[in-house]
Amino acid sequence: MAADMSRRMRRRPAAERGVALIEVMVSLLIFLIGVLGVIGLQAKAIQFTVQAEDRSHAALLANDLVALMWAQQSTQLPAKTLDKWKERVASALPAASASVAASAAVATVTIQWKSPKTTRADTSTSQYVTQVALP
Repeated sequence: MAADMSRRMRRRPAAERGVALIEVMVSLLIFLIGVLGVIGLQAKAIQFTVQAEDRSHAALLANDLVALMWAQQSTQLPAKTLDKWKERVASALPAASASVAASAAVATVTIQWKSPKTTRADTSTSQYVTQVALP
């Protein structure tokens, strides 16, 4: 019986030889394309997480300044207070700058920063703007 089986296996036509190897190579190629896709998705997810963290920091920093304005019931803060706040902004966000445009009752707080570059040509800046109106 074993000899019968070995004879059948030896009698394969030449056209069938190597088919299993090609099937394995094709399935390996499909698997590798899937793995590369997952790696690309993970890289994008990390990039979006960093951007969301920067936006969150900007919102918290702007909220700190608005809280100071509410506490003092004035949109006009001392220059020393604004300078300290701008230093905090510059240290918390990459390549950040901040400005405050204040009138008697309304102040506009603007924070700009550069997101980490994803490509060499990427020079985009992000911006967070909020306004506070005091009675």
